[in-house]
Amino acid sequence: MNILLSLAFVLCWSSGFIGAKLGAGSASAITVLMWRFLPLAVVLLAVAVLMRGAWRGLTARDVTRQAVIGLLSQSGYLLSVYYAIQLGVSSGTTALIDGVQPLVAGALAGPLLGQYVSGRQWIGLGLGLSGVAVVTLADAAAGTGVAWWAYAVPLLGMLSLVAATFLESRSRARVAPSVSLTVHCATSAVLFTALALGTGAAAPPAEGAFWVAVAWLVGLSTFGGYGLYWLILERSGVTKVNTLMFLMAPVTAVWGALMFGEPFGLQTALGLAVCLAAVVIVHRGAGRRSTGPATARGERRENRWTRSPGST
Repeated sequence: MNILLSLAFVLCWSSGFIGAKLGAGSASAITVLMWRFLPLAVVLLAVAVLMRGAWRGLTARDVTRQAVIGLLSQSGYLLSVYYAIQLGVSSGTTALIDGVQPLVAGALAGPLLGQYVSGRQWIGLGLGLSGVAVVTLADAAAGTGVAWWAYAVPLLGMLSLVAATFLESRSRARVAPSVSLTVHCATSAVLFTALALGTGAAAPPAEGAFWVAVAWLVGLSTFGGYGLYWLILERSGVTKVNTLMFLMAPVTAVWGALMFGEPFGLQTALGLAVCLAAVVIVHRGAGRRSTGPATARGERRENRWTRSPGST
């Protein structure tokens, strides 16, 4: 996997937690999410009208499938992240709880996708989970009286993203990235606008910080993090892309410490080092897999099931 591509993905995805905290300071989660997706959906739909060729050949079933994927990977995941931060869970802790995603995805990759997961990769996945636990304990030790159930909110979002990943991986339809992004953002815009109007939270605040947060989230998180997620999924498969998710927690913890003064000590630094080691082990484990007939069949299954929008 390209190092620069992986680095960009980690930074852009981590930026979403930071942007959520920026927005939480001036508006509710629903308000931020509505204004993050509504203007973006309008622009993307206008572009779709001009680039109708990308939509040619798609059936109503294909579009509906993409809408469901968008509800899971954008709406469900992001709502849980923003709501958790609104409840007082720090950006670092939210990312830490989401950090169990690689282990869940790795455990399900075999039975659901027929992908080969080597023993070395399982060691790396377990090591990554240990690193996340180290950082989580460090962050929780500086707790601010947040209700215990608030920590389950980002866990639900993590499960939503895992479900979207596997639903997309099992899709046989070739959908252009521009089409999938348009459908996902339009679906999220409709959902969050309806929720905002229904709860009386549609009006944006007057603070300039709110619009800074919205621009941050659209540019870095949506186009950067979300786009790179599916690109790396296409190139490297579920296990590898989700292993990179181990890095989100410590990176966000460092970022949160620099921007918001969130606690970052020796234990957090140790967790970061462990997570980095986990990524190295998993990627080397993938490179050393057997090249026999059984493995070749597994690789063909992986290429078949991990196609993301626009793959050839």
